[in-house]
Amino acid sequence: MKDARAIIKRLLVTEKGTQLTEKNNQYQFEVEPSANKVEIRRAVETIFNVHVTKVNTMNKLGKAKRLRTMSYGRTAAWKRAVVTLKTGDKIDLT
Repeated sequence: MKDARAIIKRLLVTEKGTQLTEKNNQYQFEVEPSANKVEIRRAVETIFNVHVTKVNTMNKLGKAKRLRTMSYGRTAAWKRAVVTLKTGDKIDLT
């Protein structure tokens, strides 16, 4: 099994993520693109000491970007995980 800190890159704090946290007890994470739902569940449970009930994942493709010159590039592709916690559990964001 991979290290839990290698699977979970960072907690995403956005407007949509804040609404999901307040209404549905869901948190968004940027995760390793090769990680599956079981690995994400175990990583969140070990790092934050909570009980996970559901994990949804989505792959975000990199966007094409043009630099100041006529050269083109791409931003990196990444993976997002929306994790639903058991009622009563929460992750302290402070």
